[in-house]
Amino acid sequence: MKPDRRFFIAIVVVGIGVAAWIAFTGFVLWSALEAGERRVLAPLLVERLAPLLVIAWLVAVGLATFALHRLHRRFIAEPARLLEQAQVMLGTDVQREIASAGSAENEGLARAINELVRQRAQLRDDIARKVQEASHDIEQERNRLAALMSELSQSVIVCNLKGRILLYNQRARALSRALSPAPAVAQGAELIGLGRSIYTVFDRRLVDHALEHIRQRLQRGSADLSTQFVTTTPGGQLLRVQMAPVRGSGNNAGDAEPASPPALGGFVLMFDNITQALEDESLRDKLLQGLTDHSRASLANIQAAIEMLDYPDLESGLRARFQAVIRDEVRAMSQRIQGLAAHTAEGLKTRWPLEDMLGADLVSAASRRIAAMYRLPVDTSNVDATLWLKVDSFSLLQALTYLAGRLLDEFAVRSVQLRLARASGRAQLDLVWSGQAVSTETVMSWEMDPMRIGQDSTPLTVRNVVDRHGGEFWFERERVRHEVFLRFLLPLAAPQVEPEAAPVPAESRPEYYDFDLFQVSEYSRELDDRPLTQLTYTVFDTETTGLDPTRGDEIIQIGAVRIVNGKLLTHERFEQLIDPRRPISSESLPVHGIRPEMLAGKPTIEQVLPAFHAFVHDTVLVAHNAAFDMRFLQMKEKASGVSFDQPVLDTLLLSALVHPNQESHRLEAIAERFDVAVVGRHTAMGDALAAAQIFLKLIPLLQEHGVHTLGQARAAAQETYYARVRY
Repeated sequence: MKPDRRFFIAIVVVGIGVAAWIAFTGFVLWSALEAGERRVLAPLLVERLAPLLVIAWLVAVGLATFALHRLHRRFIAEPARLLEQAQVMLGTDVQREIASAGSAENEGLARAINELVRQRAQLRDDIARKVQEASHDIEQERNRLAALMSELSQSVIVCNLKGRILLYNQRARALSRALSPAPAVAQGAELIGLGRSIYTVFDRRLVDHALEHIRQRLQRGSADLSTQFVTTTPGGQLLRVQMAPVRGSGNNAGDAEPASPPALGGFVLMFDNITQALEDESLRDKLLQGLTDHSRASLANIQAAIEMLDYPDLESGLRARFQAVIRDEVRAMSQRIQGLAAHTAEGLKTRWPLEDMLGADLVSAASRRIAAMYRLPVDTSNVDATLWLKVDSFSLLQALTYLAGRLLDEFAVRSVQLRLARASGRAQLDLVWSGQAVSTETVMSWEMDPMRIGQDSTPLTVRNVVDRHGGEFWFERERVRHEVFLRFLLPLAAPQVEPEAAPVPAESRPEYYDFDLFQVSEYSRELDDRPLTQLTYTVFDTETTGLDPTRGDEIIQIGAVRIVNGKLLTHERFEQLIDPRRPISSESLPVHGIRPEMLAGKPTIEQVLPAFHAFVHDTVLVAHNAAFDMRFLQMKEKASGVSFDQPVLDTLLLSALVHPNQESHRLEAIAERFDVAVVGRHTAMGDALAAAQIFLKLIPLLQEHGVHTLGQARAAAQETYYARVRY
């Protein structure tokens, strides 16, 4: 328990008061004596009476201290502890009996509080029962929809406009582990989780491009607002992605104006890993092409041999040779057919999937991007608005923007024109400018160099983009008009008719979801100014070989769970045993019970920390006695190549902040106060789960103490006594 300064001040005041009373009494007595009496008594006072007075003062102060201690404990400390326990009941959902060892009045107050808590619990139970009865049918329907979603063959993710994941199904989570660029070493190393950024999986520019495409359709009033694209992941996998919007409100409540088109509130991604499928398809195409090419020659040889065998006077030697030709060609064709069935070819070129897109939309998007990137006027007046193209719009826009940038840098063009027209069953997309013509060597350089747009670069070249479309690319000069243009020859798609708007289906209940994140603006303020209730946390714990990392002790287990939008996500966890490559101390072994044979063959800390760092990315770290755990992590930052620079909160310090009068702030003591069950004490995951539940119950108590933001919590925690402890 934190020492109470008021108690020590009271002791000092009593000591001074007793000394003053003795001095005053002596002064009065001394003043009443005659001069002769004073001379007689003076030696006696110095030799005998002064020590007695000091002893009397000490006895009086001691008795007063004892009395003050009893009074302080009975009438100050016990009521303070009672107040803290009552605040726990008020600010959380803890339901337990409050015991008081103070005065009869305190005990009566405790009984009254317990009765109020029981009445509140009964009232809550009644409300919960009525809510449960009212929502029973809805819950059944949600469960049916959840079961349907779990059986979907596609991976489904819902995000807000910031790219934060609000919903995903189990298939998406399983696929995310396979998409990781490095093998996952621990549970929880997936790229997908509530509150995480979708841009760890998909290129932000590609997602923004697809959203812009949806906005164009929304402005046209189209009923079909979905779009699709194909992308590669950091791990080299090929994904086919379909994006659909989550519509928000188009106008505010109470507006007198007619409702505007609904704004975007987020987007849904449905995707499949098509890497193997495309490889198989390309393999079949290559084998079929090879079979066709070789079969022509074989059939010609067979036909020629048969014609020669029709001659009756053919010599026997020649006849045998022509028969051998037929046998050899038939055998070769049979082998090629078997190879086609076996799918064993190597070194295939993957055919890139294309999407259908209105040509006018592509030109409009390209003109906006060129104008925004280079402040270059773009003329789009000569565009056939009826043409539908089959394109990879993202890479094609990159190519057009890149070429416009090269024209600006090398020829200082003042404006460009984009033309789109039909020609011989294909579409001609021209980038036109007036002025100096380019040489063939220059165009070849532009075509083969990796594209760089502003500060962004890509390994793709213009030739790669053209090959994806099975098209052509060249430049021409129109001398009459004094114009030069670069031409793309692109495939056409069948014209599409916009379907009528269909009724909006009922929402599916996801397996993992938190739609409250739609309302959270994660990046609108500095981190320290964000409310504690709006942050994403990773609560973690470690088990170690010993207590001193500076003497070689190592981490042998890490456990962590995430808190998103005030909810503990027990299904999103990180748990991993670690090979410390050193013995476990005899003192630590009985504490956590992790034996050396349990760590044999486990990954090392250098392998585990990068995966753990990815798990805690963009979150606030929380731990109990966090200085201990963070010291171990920081000692391994250089070896693992990662840095844990996230803000850190400590449940030990926060407990001392809200409950300064409690005698203990150990994890078990805090858990008992908050009625939190500790399962698996001194295991990393068990302690992390307990600390996470404790932290959630501390947040409302911190708010009662005027601590609402992360910065306030960190500053207040540093003022506690326990913040002085260092490792």
